[in-house]
Amino acid sequence: MDRRFQITARGSTVRREIVGGITTFFAMAYIIFVNPNTLCANVGTQAQPFFPAMPESLWGPVLVATCVSAAIGCFLTGLLANLPFAQAPGMGLNAFFTYTVCLGMGYTWQEGLAIVLLSGLLFLAFTLSPLRGKLIRAIPDFMKHAISAGIGLFIALIGLLNVKVITLSGTVPALQLSTLVDGQRVWNVQGLLALAGLLLTAVLMAFRVKGAVVLGIVITTLVGLPLGVTQIPETVTMEHITLAPVLFQMDLGGVLEKGLLPLLTAVISFAIVDCFDTLGALVGLSANVGLKEGTEKRSERALVADALATCCGACVGTSTVTTFAESAAGIAEGARTGLSSMVVGVLFMCSVFLAPVAGIIPAAATAPALIIVGVLTMRSAASIPWDDLECAVPAFLTIAVMPFAYSISDGIAFGLISYCLIKLLRGKGREVSAFTYGIAVIFALKYVLANL
Repeated sequence: MDRRFQITARGSTVRREIVGGITTFFAMAYIIFVNPNTLCANVGTQAQPFFPAMPESLWGPVLVATCVSAAIGCFLTGLLANLPFAQAPGMGLNAFFTYTVCLGMGYTWQEGLAIVLLSGLLFLAFTLSPLRGKLIRAIPDFMKHAISAGIGLFIALIGLLNVKVITLSGTVPALQLSTLVDGQRVWNVQGLLALAGLLLTAVLMAFRVKGAVVLGIVITTLVGLPLGVTQIPETVTMEHITLAPVLFQMDLGGVLEKGLLPLLTAVISFAIVDCFDTLGALVGLSANVGLKEGTEKRSERALVADALATCCGACVGTSTVTTFAESAAGIAEGARTGLSSMVVGVLFMCSVFLAPVAGIIPAAATAPALIIVGVLTMRSAASIPWDDLECAVPAFLTIAVMPFAYSISDGIAFGLISYCLIKLLRGKGREVSAFTYGIAVIFALKYVLANL
């Protein structure tokens, strides 16, 4: 084991790797509950109800798929790259699957899984080819930060919508802490509980309590029992511990029937977000590992592991798998090798058996996790050069359009298109790569054809 993972050579111990893996797992374990809640979400208005991307009856199988795909990603990263980076279905990417691909573009969840598979294959092709460098350089650094921040706002908005703290009244968003029922004012109990859970989670994180997000979910769930928000099932069975309803359900034929341009837009958007989510995590985390030699090659292998995990995730029935920044928690505990990732993978596999009872976790308990993730991703906005309007305007459009238009891809599109146009009109068109122009043109053609 020491020779395989170079534990001693990296100044670590088996104990540190195990503790680091456990810490990372608890820092990101919220995804076990939040991912099926997002993929099976049912958010909308009375005038325009939204159907869930995946039926609520698949909540259990999607939870199992979440654990299995996370375990696969962790095992691949540990074995291929020997780095202490954990993977799981990504926040923001699962929201893109539900709210943009399925609800916005009209694809079924089976077709959505096919799009995830195609994006994973596209990402894999880039990680194995010289085009990887061109893709990395196609999106300016400030845009990468803007995409991350915009997704943070979008995720936080979804959390608030899920507990109806914010409602969509026609076309006007409204804050709703209470409602009128038969002329009497009734408090939004689940919304108030979610806000209390958010406060609790924030305080725990401020005190640097390990597993603060998961602990916040558990405590909020327990508090919801006497309030009637948390519902305990009358019977608990093992029947939902299965992948059968979602395993290999990708509908490749269906996506082709709905047109090539929307398919390309969705696939490229998935691949871009996954790629830059992973790259950002790798760059940020690698600096903390303390490795000098071979770090670049290991990072490239981690990209391959991420792409493979996304393909596997689509096959088992979940959205895009990506590297989690929460791996920093385990690194802070001393994790330096892939053994830590292997530990996280084992814990995710053990978590499969939570499927029969995890359904009691209410939206009020997972909404604080969504908002906290939004808070953490918003830190990227600090790296945007706001004093340079050539960058500030595209960055702002990227961040603002995502929640305002309720679409991650629209935010990316507005940012890239505006960036290219500003550079052209300023006579600085040569500063933008042809690859970037190509992506912007694809987005622009989508809008033109959609409004003819």
